[in-house]
Amino acid sequence: MEDFTSVSSTSLPLPVTHALRKLGRDLALARRKRGISTADMASRLFVSKDTLWRLEKGDPSVAMGTLATAAFVLQLHSRLADLAAPAADQLALSLDEERLPKRIRSPRRA
Repeated sequence: MEDFTSVSSTSLPLPVTHALRKLGRDLALARRKRGISTADMASRLFVSKDTLWRLEKGDPSVAMGTLATAAFVLQLHSRLADLAAPAADQLALSLDEERLPKRIRSPRRA
């Protein structure tokens, strides 16, 4: 098991841990598909190769700014920006629909 320095993966819900690991693997694959070496990517992110390695392993202690910059370098930043977009939030849309009144009554006349 990986030894993450400041945030233990055991303190996170298991689905979050799995999502971070998948995100890290996907970022590593995107980097490799673009032909960017680990040294070049780390340089573009202004981080050490160790920090890049931790990002690509899904380490939750890596700064969000590093993740966002990696998304930018890989030209994936628009997807990151839309991560919590209201139009794509299925749970919120469902809750909004549940809260709609069943019928609308006309106001009473005096």
